Amino acid sequence: MIVLFLSLPLAIAWVAVTGSASPHNFVLGLALSLLSLAVMREAFARRSLPRRIRPLSLLLLAGLFLKELALSAWRVALTVLSPHMRLAPGILAFPLSARTDFEIALLANLITLTPGTLSVDVSADRRTLYVHALDCADPDAVRRDIAAGFERRIMEAFR
Repeated sequence: MIVLFLSLPLAIAWVAVTGSASPHNFVLGLALSLLSLAVMREAFARRSLPRRIRPLSLLLLAGLFLKELALSAWRVALTVLSPHMRLAPGILAFPLSARTDFEIALLANLITLTPGTLSVDVSADRRTLYVHALDCADPDAVRRDIAAGFERRIMEAFR
């Protein structure tokens, strides 16, 4: 039942993207969405999803992301537009407090979506996240910002 509930919005999105609201196109979209959900279910069957979600903390995480997105975009724009680009790019090792695959993946994605930073890799033991930063003049400050920001909010929202 939940699969059908999830596949309907995907089928409607299919109709919207293709621009054809014919019954045949809707049925095709429904079939493709069911197939996609079956593939995703198989891929995530062994993954650990969060057991508990705190809505207020999740809202605070979203707010933090939007704030960091705006501030980082502004900083990158100023850096690029300045006559003397003083860049100190580098890759730093960030020790993870997050333990589940979900928390690590969410943290890595939030870092990558923020302008000026990019998640590069996770160590085999899942204890270190490697991050490329456009301004890595003070790696400890970047580590503190990630730990006190995204990682802390993720831990609050999903534990």
